[in-house]
Amino acid sequence: MNHTGTPHILERELTDIPEDVRSAPAPVVPEIGEPFRMRLADPDGTDPETLATWMALPHLVETWEQPWPAERRRRHLAAQLAGTYSRPYLLSYDFTAIDRADLGRREVAYVELYRAAKDECGKLYEADPLDLGFHIATADLNLIGHGIMSAWMRELAAALFTADPGCKRLICDPDHRNTPMRKALRKNGWIDLGEVDVRPDRRIALHVLPRTQSDLPTLRR
Repeated sequence: MNHTGTPHILERELTDIPEDVRSAPAPVVPEIGEPFRMRLADPDGTDPETLATWMALPHLVETWEQPWPAERRRRHLAAQLAGTYSRPYLLSYDFTAIDRADLGRREVAYVELYRAAKDECGKLYEADPLDLGFHIATADLNLIGHGIMSAWMRELAAALFTADPGCKRLICDPDHRNTPMRKALRKNGWIDLGEVDVRPDRRIALHVLPRTQSDLPTLRR
């Protein structure tokens, strides 16, 4: 069981953490402007089935490695919402912004926001309790290669810094082979701290966006 009393099924969440990290609140809810919208995922609705379908797509199997059945996703979402480590969202996009009225508004991606000091990445650098990280799984390939998700990442960063004034830095840890994501992060001013093996089967490229230059961390070696 984790400290919330929820079965501990969040494999990346740290439990041996100091009190200032443990007491940090759940990630803030950012205000994202049109043509994007974010909403909390609902474990009791149809979102687990949606996410199970998305995560079975070949490009997400390769980058996320979570081709879980809907019931496992349901338990995972419930555990996230019960604790303060992470929050799950579904991202929608209004395709009329790129003259695709035929597509309308549709949900296109899964997003996780998390407190970096409560995450396995918090062991890689001197994480502040209020640091935030994010993951995104873009399911709709209509968005790939048009700069749309890059624009969303830029807006997300600004929204997070505004919503959480105590947050010193944002982190993102794509798989080291995820070249498009790494390129999009660098395009938006994120700094690549280097590649790290966080588990025998997982090598990531840790990126950081500091609020100020003095908030730029270094990797622990």
